[in-house]
Amino acid sequence: MAEKCVLAYSGGLDTSVAIKWIAETYDVDVIAVAIDVGEEADYEGIRKKGEDVGAIESIVVDAKQEFFDEYITRAIAANLTYERKYVAFTALARPLLAKEQVRVAEEKGARLVAHGCTGKGNDQVRFEVSYAALNPELEVVAPAREWGMTREEEIDYANEHGIPVPVGKKSPYSTDTNLWGRSIECGIIEDPSQEPPEDAWEWTVSPLEAPDTPENVTIAFEQGVPVALNGQTMGGVELVGALNEIGGKHGVGRVNMMENRLVGIKSRELYECPAATIILEAHRDLESLVLDRETMHLKQHLELKWSELVYYGLWFTPLRRSIDAFMAETQKPVSGEVTVKLYKGRAEAVARTSPESLYDYSLATYGDEDIFDQSSARGFIELFGLPAKVASMVRGIED
Repeated sequence: MAEKCVLAYSGGLDTSVAIKWIAETYDVDVIAVAIDVGEEADYEGIRKKGEDVGAIESIVVDAKQEFFDEYITRAIAANLTYERKYVAFTALARPLLAKEQVRVAEEKGARLVAHGCTGKGNDQVRFEVSYAALNPELEVVAPAREWGMTREEEIDYANEHGIPVPVGKKSPYSTDTNLWGRSIECGIIEDPSQEPPEDAWEWTVSPLEAPDTPENVTIAFEQGVPVALNGQTMGGVELVGALNEIGGKHGVGRVNMMENRLVGIKSRELYECPAATIILEAHRDLESLVLDRETMHLKQHLELKWSELVYYGLWFTPLRRSIDAFMAETQKPVSGEVTVKLYKGRAEAVARTSPESLYDYSLATYGDEDIFDQSSARGFIELFGLPAKVASMVRGIED
């Protein structure tokens, strides 16, 4: 009986070619596993394509709900953003994909697992570190790292072997999509001196072509989790989908950035993430209303580290779980509603309310209802500045 290899399968160029290449190169039976985390795709077509290309079995796992419940909610709690721009939706999904792939490998008695990632990218690290954490006995096959083909040569290989692929040499964009966003790579995008062509974007209209009238959306949160949109209670998957559509119409969520990959390469990346942009704007704003200053400031430091852990593929690690515990505690008072104005590519929180609000009008106002005792400020300033004053008296001022 031939050995088995479980391949993380997307139906795209790399993994479609990989089915044939792995089977021939390693003399194994390939099981293709496609994980639906919200990509707008024909998964029955992808399943059938996996079989047609040569997999002995092609499996589709619907993981959208788990992706929202166990991954996106944690990303919201930690305001996941890598290098201040990228909401890291691809990185966020990889541990879930790897977990399902390992589960199938264990069920089918496979010794090998494979992915379609190149040696230049981050995803190879995310998959392989996850495999090692979940089942260190599995061996990894990384065909795109081994076969040495350029993208054009892959297309030629596919054509020679009758493998249908969704790209051509004249339109070589490589995309990755899930509930939380869409990435676009390759082609002219690889030249950072050039503005991205408009045909690279699919989820968002150009801000120049967006409606001339702003639109307000109101998001309700319960302990940090979005649960309603414009007064209508929704499940998380539905709510994210609705905001992707609404935000996309206003050109919200486009990201064009130079990114520092984990492997040390700078890359030019395009992302579309309307729902993530809107929800994170609302969530940060609500936190500013309900969290005390010291918790909020420490949380911002830990958000940076948490985002790096996710981006680097270190999901299944003690540190990520430990920071998660802190984040979960901070979310207990994060309940309320935030109104976000969408206009010409921008999403701006403009109003917020919460039963857990720490805002006290009588302390903040300069009007007649002011109860703040301004006479206490002098003593506070004297004590607060005392260390600086003493240091200056002893050592002088060093500029």
